[in-house]
Amino acid sequence: MTLQTTIKTPDSLPLAERVQSLAPRIAGQAAANDAADRFSPETFALLKANRIFSAGIPVELNGGGASYRELTEMLRFLARQCSGTALALAMHTHPLAAMVRRWRSDPAAVEKPLGKIAAEELMLLSTGGNDWLDGSGIAKKTEGGYLFSARKRFVSGAEAGNLLMTMAICDTEVLHAAVPMNSKGITIEQTWRTLGMRASGSQDVRLEDVFVPDASIALRRPAGVWHPFFHLVTLVAFPLIYSVYRGVAEQLRDEVLKIAARRRSDMDAQLQVGAMETALAAAIAAHEQMVSLGESGAPGEQTSATIMTLKRAMTESLLTMASLAMDAAGGSAFYRDNGIERLFRDLQAARYHPFTQLPQQRLAGRLALGLTADGKAA
Repeated sequence: MTLQTTIKTPDSLPLAERVQSLAPRIAGQAAANDAADRFSPETFALLKANRIFSAGIPVELNGGGASYRELTEMLRFLARQCSGTALALAMHTHPLAAMVRRWRSDPAAVEKPLGKIAAEELMLLSTGGNDWLDGSGIAKKTEGGYLFSARKRFVSGAEAGNLLMTMAICDTEVLHAAVPMNSKGITIEQTWRTLGMRASGSQDVRLEDVFVPDASIALRRPAGVWHPFFHLVTLVAFPLIYSVYRGVAEQLRDEVLKIAARRRSDMDAQLQVGAMETALAAAIAAHEQMVSLGESGAPGEQTSATIMTLKRAMTESLLTMASLAMDAAGGSAFYRDNGIERLFRDLQAARYHPFTQLPQQRLAGRLALGLTADGKAA
C-alpha cells in the first residue's frame, strides 16, 4: 500500500513521506512488542519528532493541514506496520479531528487548545470508549473547580499521552475536561494483558481527587442520553478508528496470499481465498461509506445510526474475513513466525468499540420505527 498526498507540513515534508520513513522501525518492533505485552514509548517519541500528532491541525494554526481522508490513510498504513501503534494513534487522532471539525464552524471555541497542541506536539488520550453516553467516575465540587475520581479503562497510549480527554459525573450531569496526565492524583495501572492489540498499551488510568478547574470544563450534559457532542464524535471518530482495522485486515490478506499462492492450482485454495476476498471487499465497502460521511456528513441522529450500522457491518465482515484467512493459510497460520495469528488476534478488538451489537441494533431499530435515538416519540 502506498500513501498518496500533496499536503505539506510546516517543514515542507509530505505527510506520506514522513510516515513511510517510519515504517521499517515501527514494523520491526511489532512482533516483539506483541510477545512482551509491551507498549513502545520510543515509537511515540518518533511520531512526535516527526510531527505526526499535529498532522490534522489546520496550517493556519501551525499544524500539518492533512485532510480527514489523509488521516484515515495514515492510520490504515501504520496499521499494516503495527496494529497497536496505529490504534493508540487513532485514539489521539479522533478527538483532535472532532476539535478541527468544530473549529471550522466555531473557531473561537477551540482555537487556543488546537494551537497549543500544535505548538507543543501534544498527544491526546481518549476515555470515551469506556465512558460513552453514561459517563463514569465522580466529580465533587470544590473551590474553583472539581475533584475527579475514576478508573478509566482502555486508555490506549496511556504511557505516552499528555492530555486525558475524559469525563466524570456530578449529580446527574456529566462533565467533560482535558486533564493533564502529570496532574497530582493520576496513576497508570499496568493491566493491559490481552488477546490482541497488545502494543496499544491501553492501560487503566486511575484518578484520585484530581483537581480540574472550572475553566477546564469543556462540556456539561445529562448522563445516559444522546447529546450533539456524541453525534459529532460518532461521525468523526469511527471512520478513523476502523481505518486501523481495515489496514490490519489488508495486511492479513497479503500475508495469507504468500502462503496460499503455493497451492494456487488447488480448487479448494481458490475457493478459500475467494471467500476471504469477498468478506474483505464487504468490509472495505462499508468503511468507504463511513469515511465519506466522516469527511462531509452532518452530525445528527440518522447519521449516527448510519455510522453505527456501517461499523457493525464492517466488524462482522472483518471477523468473517479473519476466520476465512486462517482457513486459507491452513496449518501455517497457527505458527507465530509468519505473523498471521497476531493479525487475526488484533482484528478481534474490532468487536468491542461502542456501540457493540445489541446497542447498535437498538439504535437502528428505534430510528426505523420513528423514535428518537433515546427511544422517545419523535
